[in-house]
Amino acid sequence: MRIDLAGWTREATLGQPGDFFALFERADVLGFDGVWFSEFRVPDAHWPYPSPLLLASALLARTQRLRVGTSILVLPLHHPLMLAEEIAQVDYQSGGRIDIGVGRGTEPASLQTLQIDPSQTRERFETACRLIRDGLSGATIAGGPQDPWQFAPRTLASTGVQRPHPPIYVAGSTSETLGFALNEDLPLLLSLEPPETGQLERLAQVAQQTGRDSTPLRARSSLARYVCIGANDAQVQAQLDTLWAQYYQRRVYFAGKRGIAPADVPPLDTAQLLRDLFIHGTPEACIAQIQALEARTGIHQLRCVFNANGLWSNATALAGMELFAQEVLPAVR
Repeated sequence: MRIDLAGWTREATLGQPGDFFALFERADVLGFDGVWFSEFRVPDAHWPYPSPLLLASALLARTQRLRVGTSILVLPLHHPLMLAEEIAQVDYQSGGRIDIGVGRGTEPASLQTLQIDPSQTRERFETACRLIRDGLSGATIAGGPQDPWQFAPRTLASTGVQRPHPPIYVAGSTSETLGFALNEDLPLLLSLEPPETGQLERLAQVAQQTGRDSTPLRARSSLARYVCIGANDAQVQAQLDTLWAQYYQRRVYFAGKRGIAPADVPPLDTAQLLRDLFIHGTPEACIAQIQALEARTGIHQLRCVFNANGLWSNATALAGMELFAQEVLPAVR
């Protein structure tokens, strides 16, 4: 089982860069396999790391074995050839420790600010994804000057180092995006909220309709869970008790962005949340839950969110990471 970290986005990235980087230098020592960072371009708040590739470059220079992933690069916002060159550079200078998650994006404000027509995002995403993959593989990218998504012949894999291109993952929940990933044989970055159940059901439907087997794709995909671990059940419950009010307010906030009034946001079903979104409990309980999740889904990569996406402090997250690395990692590897 590959065990990565996630959840350091938005408010969780605030603070001094040295303190932030130290978390992942410690994760490198503890034996976690990777960490994933999101892309938030021209947001309505000023988060300090809008570019996951620039952040990845800094962290890869400070670590020895930790992989760094993008979850995701929003492809409609980028010129694909320029982005492919940047990915190739980070891959080369890190010795091949970069993972690339890509998607269409979900933030209308970014599209509006950058004057991108929302109706074009699917075509831009799919075309860019193919161009980036082909360019990183060393394929020739050819086309005519009248088409802005085609380029003169060019080979990106010019470093002289012979190895496969960085792993490319697709994030998405629609049948169209899941079908694209299946057709292109690109593994999935499955979302935390809502949980992956619906995405996997939709993937199975698409596979059945097209006569494809989605099992190999699932096996190379990655899913996510919040993690709350403690030496005993009382410690775990005390930590969870600090979460629910903040978690509900975050749901109200994001519902408001979709035009839903606070009074229309249903109360939390904490038992369901723990069942669908969490690995929680003592180390022994966490081991059993991870093994059951792997057996149920056929997925062998887990992105662990120890900070509840910024609702728990970095100190709390690091304490959980330390215990998890000591007691759980050896059992699930």
